[in-house]
Amino acid sequence: MNAKLNTSGQGGARHDADDAAADAAVEALEQQLSMLWRRARSNSYKVARRVHPDMEPAAYGLLVILQGEGAMRLTDIAASIGVGKPSVSRQIAMLEQLGLVQKEADPLDGRAQSISLTDAGSRQLLAAQTARKQAFRELMEDWEVEDLTCLGTLIAQLNETYIKDSW
Repeated sequence: MNAKLNTSGQGGARHDADDAAADAAVEALEQQLSMLWRRARSNSYKVARRVHPDMEPAAYGLLVILQGEGAMRLTDIAASIGVGKPSVSRQIAMLEQLGLVQKEADPLDGRAQSISLTDAGSRQLLAAQTARKQAFRELMEDWEVEDLTCLGTLIAQLNETYIKDSW
């Protein structure tokens, strides 16, 4: 049975049972995500240090975005991750100081700046990603490929939900 969460508040015994099951499922999900996020923060610190010893963990995601998208404006980077421009600006300034990103005049608007990875930033990011992938392979070596694929699909679905329905 593929029941969906329903928050419409309709009555009835079956609906009450569905609500209780949904509440239990959401509580279990919240607990597991909380644990996953704590562990992910710890791992992010380690991965960031592989890129550069002075890099903040939150900046790793900015490098990955620039790797995938190419040069971007600061406002576009901030919008893509749903974080305020001042926070992203501070992280980009730190990454620029570390020699991992560079700013250039935006070819479409000379008043704006385009941010991209430097060659060193690309190399160091790729080395950290390679090490991270190997760590995941070792950690999940007993998992079936289908289960990994399913997990990736469900996490992508969760991420899309966050984009659509910000609190």
